[in-house]
Amino acid sequence: MSTPDKGTTSIGLVHEALKGAIQRGIDISSALQRAQIDPSLLSSPQARVTAESFSKLWIALADLLDDEFFGIDSHPMRRGTFKLMCQAALSCETLGQALRRILAFLRIVLDDVYGELVYEGDRALIIIHDHGVERRLFCYGTWLILVHGLLCWLGNRRIPIEALCLRPDKPADSSDYRIRFCEDIQFRAPISSASVKRSYLELKVAQAPSSLHAFLKESPGGLLVQYRNHGSVSSKIRKRLRDLSPDEWPELDSLAQQLRVSYSTLQRRMQAEGVSYQRLKDNLRRDIAIDLLSRADITVTDVAVCTGFQETSAFHRAFKKWTGVSPGAYRRSSVDPSES
Repeated sequence: MSTPDKGTTSIGLVHEALKGAIQRGIDISSALQRAQIDPSLLSSPQARVTAESFSKLWIALADLLDDEFFGIDSHPMRRGTFKLMCQAALSCETLGQALRRILAFLRIVLDDVYGELVYEGDRALIIIHDHGVERRLFCYGTWLILVHGLLCWLGNRRIPIEALCLRPDKPADSSDYRIRFCEDIQFRAPISSASVKRSYLELKVAQAPSSLHAFLKESPGGLLVQYRNHGSVSSKIRKRLRDLSPDEWPELDSLAQQLRVSYSTLQRRMQAEGVSYQRLKDNLRRDIAIDLLSRADITVTDVAVCTGFQETSAFHRAFKKWTGVSPGAYRRSSVDPSES
C-alpha cells in the first residue's frame, strides 16, 4: 500500500477538457481510447479517472486540436509552445523574473486571458485578466496550472498558493481545484487572482536546460500531481492512511494523536475543509480501487481485498455507490489501445 497517492480527477473536468474538441465537431473517441477512459463513464456524474488518464487525455487532445490549451482560447496554443515557454524561463535568474517572462510569453500566445504580477507588501498577486468577459472556470484553472506548475518546477519546490479568487460560480464539486491549488478559494470574485508569498519569487531558478527533457517527458502529469496542495489536513490524512492497508486504518482519536493534534482540533479542521473522516476513507478507497482497476494485471477480487472488502459483492455495491458505475467500466478501460 506504499504506492504514491496520485488521486483521481472528476468526470466533470473530463467533460470540460473535451468541450473544445466537441464544439469543433471533432471525433473524441480516439482521445478517450488513448487516455483509456471508457465512454460510459461520461454519463455518470460521480465517476472519476486516474491522474494518468487525464494526463493522457490532455496529450491526446493537444494532438487532435494542435492546441495545448484544450481549444479554450480563441487563439490556439500550438504544439511545442509550452516547451518554448520553459526554455524562455530557464535563462532567468530568479523565480520573479521567470514568472514575468512566463506571463509575457502567454500574453503573446493567447488572446482571451493574460496575467499580471502585482506586489502588495509581502504578497505577490498573479492576476488573471479576461478583458471583462467571464470565461469558463476550466480556463482559469488550466492557465494557472501551466503558470504555477512551471514556476514550481523552476524553483524545484511547490510554491504554496495562499488564496485563490475566481470569477465563475462554485462548481458542484470543487475538490479538484482545492486539491490542486489551495483550500482558500473564493468563487464569484470580481477579479481572478492567486496569492503567494513574495519571498518565494526572490528564490533563484534551480533548474538547468539539461533537466528540461525529463520535465517535459513527465508533463502534463507532473503539473497535475507533483505540485498539488499537500498542506491541507485532508492531504495529510490521506498520506497517513495511504501507507497502511485499510484494515489498519486507525480511529479518528488515534489518528489525531499520530498527527499530534487534539481530537477536537482535527475535527474542526476537517469541517472547515468540508469533509468527514468517513468520507475521506471512502474517497481514498475509491481512488485506490480506480487506480488498481485501471491495471490489466489484477482481478476485481484482488482489488476488493486491497480496499478492505472481504466479499467481492460488497465491493461492487460500494464502488457503484462511490462512482455511479460498476468496476467493469474501469476494467474495460484498462485494455491497452494498441491491443484493441
